Amino acid sequence: MRIRLNGEEYITGDIKSVEDLLKELDIHSAGVAVEVNLKIISKPDYSNFLLNDGDTVEVVSFVGGGCYGRQVYYTGSRV
Repeated sequence: MRIRLNGEEYITGDIKSVEDLLKELDIHSAGVAVEVNLKIISKPDYSNFLLNDGDTVEVVSFVGGGCYGRQVYYTGSRV
């Protein structure tokens, strides 16, 4: 299956779901957000949300970006 992953073409192995994709990429689901075709997928749905050929997938990880005063800023970064 061919998908567009974080803006680049990606040919997957034998995967069916978002959870399968994260496993293939060796990414733990706890620290990421996943969007498929502009729709954010909730973590409980990772295992049953099926990917299709041609889907556009964004996997974004969140990293603490430091502290200013009492506020903590977070920045997203692509995986």
